[in-house]
Amino acid sequence: MRRNYLNPNPVNNLYRDALHGRLTRRQIMKRGTALGLSSALMGTILRAESLGAQGTPEGRELGWSIPSAEELQDELQLSTDFAGVTFNYMGGADSPTTAFDDAIFTRFNEITGANATRVQGAQSTTDRLQFLLQTFAAQAGDIDAADIDVIWPGILASHAVDLSDSVPEGDFFEAIMQNNTTSDKLVGIPMFTDAGLLYSRTDLLEEYGFDGPPETWDELEEMAQAIMEGEAADTPQFTGFVWQGNAYEGLTCDALEWQYSHGGGQIIDPETLEVTLNSEQAIAAFERAKGWVGTISPQAVTGYMEEDARAVWQGGNSAFMRNWPYAYSLGQSEGSVIQDKFTVGQLPTGDGETHAATLGGWQAFVSQYSQNQDAAKEFCRFMCSAPVQKARAIEVALLPTIGSLYQDPDVLAAQPYYELLFDVFAGGAVPRPSTQAADLYNEVSITYFTGVNQILTGADAASTTESMAAEIEDIMSDL
Repeated sequence: MRRNYLNPNPVNNLYRDALHGRLTRRQIMKRGTALGLSSALMGTILRAESLGAQGTPEGRELGWSIPSAEELQDELQLSTDFAGVTFNYMGGADSPTTAFDDAIFTRFNEITGANATRVQGAQSTTDRLQFLLQTFAAQAGDIDAADIDVIWPGILASHAVDLSDSVPEGDFFEAIMQNNTTSDKLVGIPMFTDAGLLYSRTDLLEEYGFDGPPETWDELEEMAQAIMEGEAADTPQFTGFVWQGNAYEGLTCDALEWQYSHGGGQIIDPETLEVTLNSEQAIAAFERAKGWVGTISPQAVTGYMEEDARAVWQGGNSAFMRNWPYAYSLGQSEGSVIQDKFTVGQLPTGDGETHAATLGGWQAFVSQYSQNQDAAKEFCRFMCSAPVQKARAIEVALLPTIGSLYQDPDVLAAQPYYELLFDVFAGGAVPRPSTQAADLYNEVSITYFTGVNQILTGADAASTTESMAAEIEDIMSDL
């Protein structure tokens, strides 16, 4: 389904109202809740409200920072052999970033003479994936290229064009490139990324005599306990550490970070495809997290998702939080009780001195059933290029997949905290075992997060981990 330009999506209306200062933050939150928007989408809209309060640069609409056609052509040397070629690219549902996406399509078409057309995908990523699989199963060329989630390369590999010869220049993060590669085929070019972070209250660290954020899980436990005890008299509800403990994909991300940082591997070995979950290191990691529940973390944390954790954190009631980068700008927003009182960085290490941050993000993919593969590949090269990624970071705060952009002065002027994130992606980023499990990944993840949640709520870690590993081995035997 193509986007209907005559009937704007209510999410777009909310974004525009926020950007132009027509709504208070409370009104934005109320409308966003009524629309059922995700926490990440609400973060983007609230960032727009902050931008509107400062004034949109030179009064321009989204896309203002994308270089001119002449500048882009000088840098990228795009092919002009596609004049008149029409192809479809499926993105996400309409969102606050749609106007920026439209500007990218317009600029590419202006340079190349092609007619790259944006096709609206479903709001639900599950529904979007199902649509792609149905389309490709029929070997239909209706969708030439698409945005794909970081956990889809293994699922879509058999339908993908190898994009190894279309990667634009730049120091792309190696962990993401490896995640997107299966059987020596690059299934998707990394477009923007995400990863788990540790949020730390710098004012409280200083008050209680700590030199800086914790480097290890042992240090986090010590600091969280000390700060909790000190704050308890004035704030009985104060807690040490909040995170995502509910039985859903978010717990797969958290638990993988615990496991990997303790030397327990990636659930499934990326080289041998052996299930490596049932190890002493993984069990120790889960036991440690189980020990947080009801001590440095609230008992209710086993039901927390991202926004539950952020509500406690941004209310000033926790010393530390594990969450995604979207929470940074919300914590720094006008009126936040923790504004300028926190920092972000890598999650702590376990015994193996290994940092871990579960990867998220989106990639550009080309279908092997497309009749316009060369034009679609050129568009993917353009969309993932350094100048377009730079504009995307500046205007809509989506994290680049090119390392040098984390030191770019223009990017840092717009998003100062990006400077703190380079080490996360360069050193500790770890992918979920989606490439190894391919179209069975969902079953693997459900088994994993269900078992970990059972451990957190009282089950024996060793026997539950053994059962999880056995079930995942059964799932993987179907490959």
